[in-house]
Amino acid sequence: MRILSWNVNGLRAVEKKGFVEWLSGESADVVCLQETKANPGQLSPALLEAADAQGRPYHAYWASAKKPGYSGVAIYTRQKPLDVRPMGVSDFDDEGRVLMADYDAFTLITAYFPNSQEAGARLDYKLAFCDAMLETCSALTAKGRHIVLCGDYNIAHTPIDLTHPKANEENPGYLPEERAWMDKFTASGFADTFRRSHPGEPGHYSWWSYRMRAREKNVGWRIDYHCVDESFMDSVAKSIIRPEVMGSDHCPVEIELSI
Repeated sequence: MRILSWNVNGLRAVEKKGFVEWLSGESADVVCLQETKANPGQLSPALLEAADAQGRPYHAYWASAKKPGYSGVAIYTRQKPLDVRPMGVSDFDDEGRVLMADYDAFTLITAYFPNSQEAGARLDYKLAFCDAMLETCSALTAKGRHIVLCGDYNIAHTPIDLTHPKANEENPGYLPEERAWMDKFTASGFADTFRRSHPGEPGHYSWWSYRMRAREKNVGWRIDYHCVDESFMDSVAKSIIRPEVMGSDHCPVEIELSI
């Protein structure tokens, strides 16, 4: 089972850059999106009725922010989930930050973690979201559910996850409080699948600034993840980053499950 996750930085914008064709060509089992910046009523039929390369339709689910043109997540899935729901916390659901989809073998969560913003202006909100997400994941695993938490975490966890760690220690996405939460999350029984598959390897990033030809120079940050509960790691056959896919300041990340 192939699951892709991509912060598209505006679904209507990336549609003009070939998103529908890319989605069809990938023919993944599930594609999770973040920062869609739209509600379904603003989307074209091509986005609402997308299909894979064999013409098999995707079921599409949306969580949109109350604020127009802001945040938002979506799931395209070939297999209809048993249930799809938001996080259930109004402070975060009002910004369209989470969709949770139950499958037989696991619960998939696509999440767009808040940006803590300059000088940590939204750090308290970000950390409240992070703690609510940890509580959500822990509650699911306590019930015997496996979880896959994918999305834009807006956190580079360790120095290897960004090009210039020292220069960014006081910048959003690499604040000590954010990295400490990632420490807590992974210590609570959740694994960063990419780092498990590529331990100690530098230079793997999923976001690049639009400035200073950063992507061309591969001056970036790894802030997009697939994390799973530790007991589900044996089912992870592959976890990779797809920097060749253009259209956003992020690139997709991909996981393959042997289920």
